[in-house]
Parts: sequence; structure tokens; C-alpha cells
Amino acid sequence: MADLNPPTNPPTKAAKPMRVMRDHPGKRVTYANAVTVGRMLITPVVLWALARRDFGLLTLLLWIFACGSDGIDGMLARRMGTTSAGAFLDPLADKVLVMSALYVLAWKGAWGWFWPLVVVMTVREVWISIYRSKLSKRGISLPARQLAKWKTFVQQFAVGFACAPWVGENWPIVGQLTLLAAAVLTVWSGALYYLDAQAGRVGKPSTAAG
Repeated sequence: MADLNPPTNPPTKAAKPMRVMRDHPGKRVTYANAVTVGRMLITPVVLWALARRDFGLLTLLLWIFACGSDGIDGMLARRMGTTSAGAFLDPLADKVLVMSALYVLAWKGAWGWFWPLVVVMTVREVWISIYRSKLSKRGISLPARQLAKWKTFVQQFAVGFACAPWVGENWPIVGQLTLLAAAVLTVWSGALYYLDAQAGRVGKPSTAAG
């Protein structure tokens, strides 16, 4: 005789709820934004330490801490949600910190006659910021490229190498080559952003950095 009871399926584990990235465009005070503001407040201290040209382990650690805070606020933003204020302040804090440090070290002669490369990088950063702003007014944004993140990292590494105890002064050619690599990546990523815009590889309005 056929079994009249329908087969029962074994109990399955409940699916884990998917974590949804929260976006709080109207909110301004978050842990991520607090870290970003802290990076902006510590920037004058970092520049003062670099301007003294009294490089030591403390100066290098201070620079690593300031640069590392960018990763911390990014992690907090991904976990707890983004804000319009954070999307604007985070890239601004990064650019002010890195470019100011490059200028201070160039002024102190850290890279010798390679200092015009700092001007080249500044022109690119300002041009891309203005270009993004104009596109944003037309409802267009340029998605951030991975190359732009490498550009920022190499810029930070160039500063760290120049202020590292016994390293920047003993091997100046390596520091100059590092600065040259940073300049190449900076110009290259800027050119790719322009080509993206011309080819229509764009997205929704955003203040993402690059």
C-alpha cells in the first residue's frame, strides 16, 4: 500500500540575514567622521614635525598613524553606514594631509631637484577635483578606481620613506624614484578618469575621491 503520508523535508537552517549598508546622508556625527576630523586636527602636528627636519622614529610613527586612520574611518563607514559629510571630508582630509606633507618635505629639500613633481601632482589633484565637481552638477560621477588607491598609498610611502630615520638621507635616489613613481601613478589615474568620462563610464552623483 502506498504511503499516504507525504514525505517531509529535513529542517533547514534559517538563512542569515543579509547585512545592508546603511546610508545616512543627513547625519553628520558618526564614529567614522570623528576619526576623519581627528586626522584633520592632527595634520598641523604632523607638518610641524616634518618641517623641523628632525626626523626620528616618533615622526615616522606619527605619519603612519595619520595615514592609517584613513583605513580605520573607511572600515567604520562600511560597517556603520556612510554620510554625505563623511563622503566629502574623508577625501579632503587625505589630500590636505598628503599634499601638505609633500610640499613641506620638498621645501626642506628632501628630494633635491625632483621637487617639481610635487607641483605636477598638485595640478592633477586640483584639476580632478574641479572636473568631478563640474560633472556632479550635471548628475554624473566618476567611480573610484583601484589605481587611485595605489596612487595615494605610493604618495604616503614617499613621505614615509623621506622621513624615516637614516633612510631618506642615506639613500636619496631611492626616495626620488619613489616620488617619481607617485607622480606617474597620479597623472596616470587622472588621465584614466578623464577617459572614463569621455567613454561614458560614469555613475550616479557622488563625492568619491580619486
